[in-house]
Amino acid sequence: MAKLQPISNITFSQNLLQPWGKTWLDTVSSTVGKAKNANCFDRKQAMDFGKALDPIVGDAIAQMLGGIPVKAPLSQNALLPPVADCVEVGDTRIIGGVRPQNFDMAYRPDGVRIAYDSKTLNDAKSIKKNWQNMINDIAAEATTLHTRFRYALALFLVVIPEQALNGSQAEGIIHTLERMNERFGVDEENHKAESIALVVWDAVTGRISNTIPDINSSLRIEKYAQRIEEVYTSRYKGLPPHN
Repeated sequence: MAKLQPISNITFSQNLLQPWGKTWLDTVSSTVGKAKNANCFDRKQAMDFGKALDPIVGDAIAQMLGGIPVKAPLSQNALLPPVADCVEVGDTRIIGGVRPQNFDMAYRPDGVRIAYDSKTLNDAKSIKKNWQNMINDIAAEATTLHTRFRYALALFLVVIPEQALNGSQAEGIIHTLERMNERFGVDEENHKAESIALVVWDAVTGRISNTIPDINSSLRIEKYAQRIEEVYTSRYKGLPPHN
């Protein structure tokens, strides 16, 4: 049995983001994959970008859970983890109360305790067209998780290039996500999440914005891990498989 540990800060380094920014700006070789237009990802690049971020969240959670292993799911449709006590990073199938749903990471030693999904909006056109659909997806995923596993943590990471975002869009996205980032008690609304981070990153420098969202926002990446630890500990401290 592993002992719960303090969670490490979850963030994404400039060294990780800047090469993706070069791809987004369409300034790298076609061996990486060239988008049809500048200032966007093509579909494969967008998927690969999210997959590059997910293991960082998975590693931090595995460390919090006592340094347990990080594994890939047995398959996209596997309903059980490959070993009893591990964090799964990759398409993880969860049969929720509304519908089956694939998450990008999960911890399910005795049923689902943590489910995580990353969401990327990658160009101005996509943000304008799809940001409200993304909000609907987050609410639906949290609802299908909580209606069957009400003690489970629904975690989301939303990542947007700063160059693709305008002020009015940012305000709408931030206010909506903040209202959804409020589920601490297990009897609170199912469509809300236990922890959401909004990462707005500069495609030129690879740096995460210090001003979007505001430093006091609950969506700041600096607050993401702390909230995960607080909520998980309040629900599962002292319970197996933790000492």
